[in-house]
Amino acid sequence: MGYMIKGVYHEGEDISTNLSTGEFERTKSTIRNWITKDGSPGPTGVGNFTAESDRYHLFVAWNCPWAHRTLLTRSIKKLEDHISISVAKPNRNEQGWIYDEKGEFSDPLYGLNAVHQIYSKDPIQYTGRITVPVLWDKKLNCMVNNESADIVRMLNSAFDEFSTDTPDLYPIALAQEIDAWNEKIYSKVNNGVYRAGFASTQTAYETAAFELFENLDAIDEHLAENRYLCGDQFTEADVRLFPTLVRFDVAYHYAFKCNLKKLSDYKNLWPYAREIYQMPGIADTVHFDIYKRGYFSKSEKRNPLGIIPIGPMVDWSKPHGR
Repeated sequence: MGYMIKGVYHEGEDISTNLSTGEFERTKSTIRNWITKDGSPGPTGVGNFTAESDRYHLFVAWNCPWAHRTLLTRSIKKLEDHISISVAKPNRNEQGWIYDEKGEFSDPLYGLNAVHQIYSKDPIQYTGRITVPVLWDKKLNCMVNNESADIVRMLNSAFDEFSTDTPDLYPIALAQEIDAWNEKIYSKVNNGVYRAGFASTQTAYETAAFELFENLDAIDEHLAENRYLCGDQFTEADVRLFPTLVRFDVAYHYAFKCNLKKLSDYKNLWPYAREIYQMPGIADTVHFDIYKRGYFSKSEKRNPLGIIPIGPMVDWSKPHGR
């Protein structure tokens, strides 16, 4: 996968690691500047990043759930004409996330060969993992942020001038409730599937997998009496849960051994996920075949032959009845 040290790319094991207990530990994002309406500093980082049309660019990958959050928000907030994107290939190699010279998986901004090259362009001499999404400032030629949770929130709030008639995904009245859901969902569900799939001991795997399904069961029960996680209003919490759900049956259930149940076995979670999928613009951010190509790519530990399964066939267009 590779990693950066002082702006220089190195091949080999990246900085994500397994602890001595066999548990998977995800390293934290470190580029944490914020775009704001007037360019003032956000909660972290420095200022001078003003919300402007066609100033910012997202480096993403269709199969990355963290990047998917930002693509969902970009679509919901109708920012496609204001924030451009580069989509990396589904399969990574020793160069990490890479691009073709032309076509769907090419970089229209700089013609890069790999995502690590955008990290190298930044003057900060970055050290750390090479991840997507990356939010890039085309005007100042630097990275703004590589933390998906931050990017989701700034896309929701900073670009109101360009995203009229769109829902507020983080209303103040629900902020505390959304934050509580986000914390629960991230550790036990979003990252829970990775903790199960990347575990290197039986105990670590079983701990993560049982916690994952305990939480999915609890969310399913909650949705029996609530249309969305925070009641009747679709929020950032739903945006952050959906990427895990939409990958579950085609990838996590098999590739990550999260196989106590399928999403389609759930009475409430399954129609809830279909309702979100059927919202305007959401299906355009979903690519089931690419998920399979990514999660079942050749791996010594998880899929040594690199064989991609032909199924499952899941009908996401079936009426959700909610």
